[in-house]
Amino acid sequence: MRFHADLHMHSRYAYACSKNSDLEQLTWWARRKGVTLMGTGDFTHPAWLRRLRTALVPAEPGLFRLRDDLDREVAATLPGSVAAAPVRYMLSVEISTVYSQGGRSRKIHHLVYLPGFDQVEEFGRGLAKVADLGVDGRPTVRMSSRDLLEAVLACGEGAYLVPAHVWTPWFGVLGSKSGFDSIEECFGDLTEHVFALETGLSADPAMMWQVSGLDGYRLVSYSDAHSPPIVGRETTVFETDLDYFAIERTLRTGAGVCGTTEFFPEAGKYHVDGHRKCGVRLDPEETRKLGGLCPVCGRKLTVGVLSRVEDLADRPAGRSPRGAAGFRNLVPLPDLVAETLGVGPKSKKVSAETDRLVAALGPELAILGDLPLDAIAGCSPPLAKAIGRLRNGDVTKDPGYDGEFGRIRTLDP
Repeated sequence: MRFHADLHMHSRYAYACSKNSDLEQLTWWARRKGVTLMGTGDFTHPAWLRRLRTALVPAEPGLFRLRDDLDREVAATLPGSVAAAPVRYMLSVEISTVYSQGGRSRKIHHLVYLPGFDQVEEFGRGLAKVADLGVDGRPTVRMSSRDLLEAVLACGEGAYLVPAHVWTPWFGVLGSKSGFDSIEECFGDLTEHVFALETGLSADPAMMWQVSGLDGYRLVSYSDAHSPPIVGRETTVFETDLDYFAIERTLRTGAGVCGTTEFFPEAGKYHVDGHRKCGVRLDPEETRKLGGLCPVCGRKLTVGVLSRVEDLADRPAGRSPRGAAGFRNLVPLPDLVAETLGVGPKSKKVSAETDRLVAALGPELAILGDLPLDAIAGCSPPLAKAIGRLRNGDVTKDPGYDGEFGRIRTLDP
């Protein structure tokens, strides 16, 4: 079975996340986007865990689905083109570790996956000794990444950890602010148990391929959704059984990882260097010439993902490792619709037009990446033109920096 998975997201109980991030809304948006497998996020938070236990029921091995009565309510509010699409959940959480190693402060985010509620309870009991799990759905723990991985492995068969958004300046295992220069430096003697890395919004596989030390890892991309409409902005495409343990095996071996759908990395918040307060955006070469200091105020620049990749790269851009899965860069459908209408992506016009397109053509990811352009043109010729340019990479890019999202345009003259 071939399907999109989005295994990094958050609930209403995570800091700076939407109060609408509940299972019903996440399921609604997963169907609309065309995502079959979702992460629950935040399973260490007591209130969210109670909701997961009452609202989800077992499905395929290690996976869960929304309870029948709740699922019917969700389906009733969706167009027939997507209402019946299956959506499954994998128990997941993002954990922030804060510690000192090698004479430096480290702040690293990790994604943890477990196949059942018994393992979740066991893992939570251990974590509660070093963190207040009720404060944030993304708990902060004062332990090393290596020790967190050891705690995950102690939960038994199927438990695994994926370093999150690995290049992000803050909280990425390879980030410029508090990360390491290699995965081995971070996880030490347990490195062999790390087999996948999340690219993050400001990087894509082509950037990762410049570092030969990452060749042995499967590259995954997920949305890190802080609100339900963001579900599916990045996904990993699998071709395997819809089964927790089959997916884990696929990530270990690479067989069945078909690739990823990605933000253009320039659209991410930390792609290039800069200082947002001063409105300064720089490419890596300019940053080096300035000694890493803002030319306006003299303070340190936030060094973005592109610079950090160049620092660690031992290959030129444009090469891919043997057997590497592919990827494609996409733009959210409402952003393209907004371009065709000449209005903002959150306007009522865009919402109504996107609703019409999904009802007529199917889920958003299929419209963006798979549907013939002729079929799209039958509903919206301007959109077909925009998607054609998107698929060809014929876009204009204003890269993001220092926490400011970038912008991708397809219909510029």
